[in-house]
Amino acid sequence: MTILYDESQQAIATESRRVLEARVSKDALLPLLETVGEYHRPFWDTAKEQGWTALALPETHGGLDLGLVELGLIAHEAGRSISGAPFLTSSFGAAKAVELFGSETQKARWLPGLASGETIGAIAFSEGPDALPRRPDVTLTDDRLDGTARGISAGLAADMAIVLANRAGTPVLAIADLAGVERSPVPSFDNSRCLADLHFSATTAETLAAGDTARDAALHILALQAVVTAHEQTGGAEALMEIARDYALTRRAFGQPIGAFQSVKHRITELYGLVELARANCIHAAAREGMADFITAAAAARLSATEAYDSAARDCIQVHGGIGVTWEIGLHLHMRRARSLAIEQGSSLFWEDILVDRLAGEAA
Repeated sequence: MTILYDESQQAIATESRRVLEARVSKDALLPLLETVGEYHRPFWDTAKEQGWTALALPETHGGLDLGLVELGLIAHEAGRSISGAPFLTSSFGAAKAVELFGSETQKARWLPGLASGETIGAIAFSEGPDALPRRPDVTLTDDRLDGTARGISAGLAADMAIVLANRAGTPVLAIADLAGVERSPVPSFDNSRCLADLHFSATTAETLAAGDTARDAALHILALQAVVTAHEQTGGAEALMEIARDYALTRRAFGQPIGAFQSVKHRITELYGLVELARANCIHAAAREGMADFITAAAAARLSATEAYDSAARDCIQVHGGIGVTWEIGLHLHMRRARSLAIEQGSSLFWEDILVDRLAGEAA
């Protein structure tokens, strides 16, 4: 696939940007920073209304039968607007796990709700900084889950979760209905991510995959989510680059716009390069879904997008000077989101290891 979007894809991007700019505002997002367990409901209502929740899911179960490229376009625009909920990514990951590895009965039960957005999904693989533990603390015995999955994005609001568990020393991927599951909120500097520890106690679960298949399946789901997140990061980086550019053209010092100074314009130029590199990697990764090199492409997209968003968040504040750190201007919303997304679906260290292992394998 080309690294340029076709006309219909550009139309999706244009319309989603228009809708989000009309319905998501800084003033609505700021209060969420001080509220644990809340998310920006108008954003999620918009996602359901526009059919974004169904975009990349099969038509037979209520989806629109498009793909990761189109969902990435929506995620990119959501990143620009600093969407106040993580469910576009988490529900997509949960739905793909059921679609790819579930039985027909499991698909019929879960996919329609996830496609409509009425059911919210979460991915419960991580244990603190370990995105894909080899021996998870959560155990599965006789179709019952016990133990705690920690720091799960969307965990406070999710209705179901895909859980990586340990069954007699063997990894297993399972579906758990979260009704009645105890949840401990995890306060963070980006509370709209709805982080929670999920405490399973004889929780009924259904197996999706076991053994090496379970670990491969879990990595594939993480990679799918990582591509969506990379698009979101790239969208945020692009927005910050444009904010820095516009400010540098209007703010004057010593009788000229600050953008005339090399230290400023070179920094914005470097951001442009990072954003375009991340964008190209994101499109390539989305187009490689289902191919042998998908995990490699996803890792590259994730790494480049994380660097772009982190750099843009830091440099945009620097370009603004003192006003950049004020509550009112809202650049810290992007800084908080950049740091949150940098550790969801695995940190850069995790994806660097994945990328090196894959490239080393290809070289051998």
